[in-house]
Amino acid sequence: MGKSLLDGTCKDFATSLAAKEPVPGGGGAAALVGALGVALCSMVGNYTAGKRAYADVEDDVQRMLGEAEGVRRRLIELVQEDADAFMPLSQAYAIPRDDPKRAEVLEECTKMACDAPLEMMRQTVKAIALLEEMGQKGSRMLLSDIGCGALLCRAALEAASLNVYVNTKTLKDREFARAVEQECDDLLAEYGARAEACAADVRARIRG
Repeated sequence: MGKSLLDGTCKDFATSLAAKEPVPGGGGAAALVGALGVALCSMVGNYTAGKRAYADVEDDVQRMLGEAEGVRRRLIELVQEDADAFMPLSQAYAIPRDDPKRAEVLEECTKMACDAPLEMMRQTVKAIALLEEMGQKGSRMLLSDIGCGALLCRAALEAASLNVYVNTKTLKDREFARAVEQECDDLLAEYGARAEACAADVRARIRG
């Protein structure tokens, strides 16, 4: 197995992101930000688990910890998957314009490039729902971390959507493009608002 973009340090990733290289880019950054957001949910859960004061929600906390771990792992995988999807698309654009197969190959590679950022959105909305629940049931001492996680996930959701739209814009298959864009629109409308509401609730509870 080849080296992943996230096998190095945070500093290494930021350096790679800043470099004059096509990957990692906005998609990989979105996935990582989403992973950080749901990791904060896990942190709150880990501080809550086993505490006598939260015994009545112990089962819920354990369930949320399991679900959050799955989301975090998947988002980390998507950093690399997004980068891997760029190479065939880049190669497709390099095909000579007079090649009769160019349009077909480019269309297929562009559709494939939608997969990773769309999956990022699907995973991130799971994270937002978990943050909402953890915000109500988790340790009140770590309430600010729930708000931070919600804001990170909202940013990840919106950033991932841009990486979908930039690809669907060029597709000739407009039926496919409209279906993908509609899913993005729906996820943004519902969960972007829910993430903001979660953060606003945290802000109000902290400030009183």
